[in-house]
Amino acid sequence: MDPPDKRGLLRSRRYGEGIVEAFLFLAAITSILAMVLIFYFLTYESFLAFREVGVLEMLLGQKWHPPGDIYGMMPIIVGSLLITTLALLINILVGIPLAIYLSELAGPWSREVLKPAIELLAGVPSIVYGFLGVLVLVIYLERTFNMLTGRSILAGAILLGIMFIPALTTICEDALRAVPREFKEGSLALGATRWQTIRGVTLPAASSGIIAAVILNVGRIIGETMAALLVVGNVARLPSPVFDAFDRGAIFTSVIAGEMGEVAHGSLHYHSLFAVGFVLLVIVTILNITADQVRAAIRKKFGGY
Repeated sequence: MDPPDKRGLLRSRRYGEGIVEAFLFLAAITSILAMVLIFYFLTYESFLAFREVGVLEMLLGQKWHPPGDIYGMMPIIVGSLLITTLALLINILVGIPLAIYLSELAGPWSREVLKPAIELLAGVPSIVYGFLGVLVLVIYLERTFNMLTGRSILAGAILLGIMFIPALTTICEDALRAVPREFKEGSLALGATRWQTIRGVTLPAASSGIIAAVILNVGRIIGETMAALLVVGNVARLPSPVFDAFDRGAIFTSVIAGEMGEVAHGSLHYHSLFAVGFVLLVIVTILNITADQVRAAIRKKFGGY
């Protein structure tokens, strides 16, 4: 039979574990409840706009003109897709090779210099990126391509592509470094070169983490506000032609941030901006769910890390 002091210690430990479990459960329920309330609030506020304008008319309408009570999101959707696609291309072309270099090829000195620099870039506020974009990138594009204004879809794509390279690089590097060392050593022992090992062993094993990082970065790019608002032009119209990256445009967040401050509360314009936010939230939620599903599927098929 346990002595009294030991029984008291076990009892107090069980109480402590119970308190911690209750706190963690409360935190989980609170986060779920917050998400449900956000969805409910956006749905409630945007319902009037969808009812008055029509779901298809609002999603497929080719003109966004609040003074005329015309609310078609197609220019916003097209602008968001163009900017996100180009920015993600820059992300992938720079971020993934940089992650491979840091995790597999960099020496101690290079890693000690590059790693803190990348982490420092990840901590720079978005408004600073936007300010530098206005002062440097916009003026450079305007002079180089003889544009009427450098504020354009291309400027937004370049700025957002550079802005989220640190986030993609960090996650991809963690995925690459999580691959067991035995896999790489076994490949090298069989006569494969370092590049063959990276291409044939390390990248497939880390593919689930890399693809999840890319999909999650899409959500970050499409949800960025201040930097895009400063350099993209915030003109909600369809580019002509549609793939013209030198034209001005608008994305979900720039429209909301640019117009919400001067809209009349309770007006159709007010509810239409909430409808834009609702569509953005749905897109980001789908991307997050897709990232989880893709990562799980690749792990099941390839045994990724």
